[in-house]
Amino acid sequence: MAEVLTVVRKCLMGFPAEARELHVPEYVPCLNAPPSPLQFFREWICPNRPCIIRNAFNHWPALHKWTLAYLRKVVGSKEVSVAVTPSGYADAVYRDRFVMPEERLMPFDSFLDILEKKAKPPGVFYIQKQCSNLMAEFSELVGDVEPHIPWMSKALVHKDHYENLYCVISGEKQFLLHPPSDRPFIPYEFYQPATYHVSEDGTFQVVDEKDAEKVPWIPLDPLNPDYVKYPDYAQAKALRCTVKAGEMLYLPSLWFHHVQQSHGCIAVNFWYDMEYDIKYTYFQLLDSLTQALMHS
Repeated sequence: MAEVLTVVRKCLMGFPAEARELHVPEYVPCLNAPPSPLQFFREWICPNRPCIIRNAFNHWPALHKWTLAYLRKVVGSKEVSVAVTPSGYADAVYRDRFVMPEERLMPFDSFLDILEKKAKPPGVFYIQKQCSNLMAEFSELVGDVEPHIPWMSKALVHKDHYENLYCVISGEKQFLLHPPSDRPFIPYEFYQPATYHVSEDGTFQVVDEKDAEKVPWIPLDPLNPDYVKYPDYAQAKALRCTVKAGEMLYLPSLWFHHVQQSHGCIAVNFWYDMEYDIKYTYFQLLDSLTQALMHS
């Protein structure tokens, strides 16, 4: 049995190197114009490769209208959902917990006061939600962007999980990416879910989510990895890129990613379902074999 596991491990560790050699680029390429639907599907979606696309949404009014003064005028004192953490990290491992931000409703103009440092409450405040919060909470701004990306919608006729188009309106985002083939080198552990709560004196407490199932999450910090604790991660090969205002990142399904941003960065995401094709099957096999070896 031990000999079989050794053979499986050698094969498993060889998969990512071969996959990188065959199709993972050395850097994230930039396209100077949006591709046709067929070209995008054939050259980027099917091979599951990321790219930065320039001049893809130059016609959006948001690019020149979304200043803080404009947002304050249009959205005003409307109550919106704001996330609060002590350091800006959310949905991340803190000590032995998977900690989510405190979610609170507050007037949007009060949030802007914090962003512009006119008010200085404890913690880091930001707005970052999925599930169409632009449509639900910021309907006043919907007319400044497109409801979808036409050439992406045409490229993905068949649907099923998550392809991401990340459009930066102002500021910039720094991405650290790992292809799905790096899965054997990326550790996962299970954590008790918890939430930050701010007490009356401004200190943060971590409160467990009672009766919640443990959350599988990556425990290492890719910006400062502990190679003694996670030696296999040294074999992973990250791609890094910066997405600036007016640029769009295509982040393929199943890719691991770590994101940093400049102060006051504004971005709009478009999520498209992925196809459960051979890429998904390959990743599930890789994940299952990795977990089997970890627990053998």
